[in-house]
Amino acid sequence: MPGVRLWGGRFESEPQEEVLAYTSSLPYDRRLARHDVEGSRAHVRMLRDRGILSGEEAAQLLEGLDAVAREIQEGSFPFRPELEDVHTCVEARLRELVGEVAGKLHTARSRNDQVALDMHLYLRERVRELDGAVRTLQVSILDLAERHRDLIMPGYTHLQPAQPVLFAHHLLAYFFMLQRDRERLAFCREQLDRMPLGAAALAGTGFPIDPGRVAAELGFSRLYDNSMDAVSDRDYVVDVLSACALIMIHLGRLGEELVLWTSREFGFLELDDSYTTGSSIMPQKKNPDVAELVRGRVGRVVGQLTGFLMVLKGLPLTYARDLQEDKEAAFGALDTTLASLQVMAGMVATARPRAEAMVRACRGGLLTATDLADYLARKGMPFRQAHELVGRIVRYCLERQKELWELTTEEYAAFSPLFGDDVREHVTLEASVRARTSPGGTAPASVAAQLEKARALAGTSPRGMV
Repeated sequence: MPGVRLWGGRFESEPQEEVLAYTSSLPYDRRLARHDVEGSRAHVRMLRDRGILSGEEAAQLLEGLDAVAREIQEGSFPFRPELEDVHTCVEARLRELVGEVAGKLHTARSRNDQVALDMHLYLRERVRELDGAVRTLQVSILDLAERHRDLIMPGYTHLQPAQPVLFAHHLLAYFFMLQRDRERLAFCREQLDRMPLGAAALAGTGFPIDPGRVAAELGFSRLYDNSMDAVSDRDYVVDVLSACALIMIHLGRLGEELVLWTSREFGFLELDDSYTTGSSIMPQKKNPDVAELVRGRVGRVVGQLTGFLMVLKGLPLTYARDLQEDKEAAFGALDTTLASLQVMAGMVATARPRAEAMVRACRGGLLTATDLADYLARKGMPFRQAHELVGRIVRYCLERQKELWELTTEEYAAFSPLFGDDVREHVTLEASVRARTSPGGTAPASVAAQLEKARALAGTSPRGMV
């Protein structure tokens, strides 16, 4: 039936209702409508300039596409559920507005390269939005770190107290983790910077088209080198899904620490009431539900990545309807990741650290034992021997419930004559932190350098992100 489907001439019967419902992508690809019109406008202008369409035909089509664009922007565009995809909806509406000339819109173009273009345009825009959300979270982390740059807390390995670190140092680990996410998003933008339109169904077209002109208008710097690759490539979707999955994994790690830190057992952090919930039965509860949900939704995004990889596995060239599955995966992952970044940024920005709980947690764990071994190593004792000797001192302290800085010079001397009167100056929490001056370490000067670099990075875009 003309104006309803973009195909059908060779078929004698209509598809079954359940087939139409099963194959329709309109419930989710409707969000591509604006990009579909954007690509069509550029395509029409190219066809006009190459003499494939007359000036009058192009003017009619462009006027109709402008009207469609306004309807989409205003929210009045009629997405007709009986039509199978957004491309059919746009062309059917265009036919209602300008008549049979709408049928010329599809000259030298296939839905295969058309949808690939739409996805490039859409993902390019969303990746930029995602980068901004990552940066906002980075700024929240930076602000919290700078407000509490002198606060000492335990650093952990195996979730066991290991060595004292600055709270700011711990937070900055997440900043630089997120910076790598921004670099991955910049890579996604680079991969999206290829224009597939012009490949047609798979083999190119016999019309004298100028894809470079379309690419320039739409802001692409290069074309696909092979038309078969152009319509079958979904690597760029996998790149975006992979970036989202890693962002979510990083958010999940931060979410887990927020859950731990706000527990009574840790007590390192107080979340603002606006980012917590209560219990339906226990009036005293204040639950870190937002952090838990971020942690839980990691699986959703990783699942979308894994699921789409399985769609691609073993697909022959070129286009197959399986590729329609890219949209739900990409849209879902982007929506979840963006929302998670936004709530995490607000949660971090309003969090309040509890200094006394952090310092208390540094006591009793003998966190400066490594500093004691380093002290002996500087006096000439081989580190392995120093490690064994300090282990005995640790056992001595545990048996007597003493901190390393509470032992007397005589007690130290009983273990080794290398210990001098200055030994206790090296095993305080503050001394331990000050001693870690290596690049990237937790010493105040090192953390100050990290903060300076992080602030500069937060104010700029990674390579490829404009």
